Amino acid sequence: MHRHGYKGRKFGRETDQRTALTRGLMRSLFKYKSIDTTMAKAKEIRRPAEKLITLAKRGDLASRRLVIARLDDQAMGNELVDVIAPQIKRDSGYLRIEHTGYRRGDNAEMATISFVDEIKDKKEDK
Repeated sequence: MHRHGYKGRKFGRETDQRTALTRGLMRSLFKYKSIDTTMAKAKEIRRPAEKLITLAKRGDLASRRLVIARLDDQAMGNELVDVIAPQIKRDSGYLRIEHTGYRRGDNAEMATISFVDEIKDKKEDK
């Protein structure tokens, strides 16, 4: 009937599948520091990813546990809190979405989502 008050894109998936998709995209983003995906998916993961980064910047135990629970990956949650978050110097707007063209086949609008600041791996620091 009406669409008032409905938030977020459905992507033609059930709720649990959408949650898994969002978590997987965020894990990939934090692991590789940049991912190529559709514009709709990039726009959809930007908000929860930035909220996770803000939470990780606090750095206390409760925040660490929340980050790990929301990512559903302990190693990636610890890396976000210990390695990525301390390198970010800004208060908000951590991610950038850049239009990269259209996908061959279905002509879906493609985008690259990446960090605005340069993020170094922990291996490069040693």
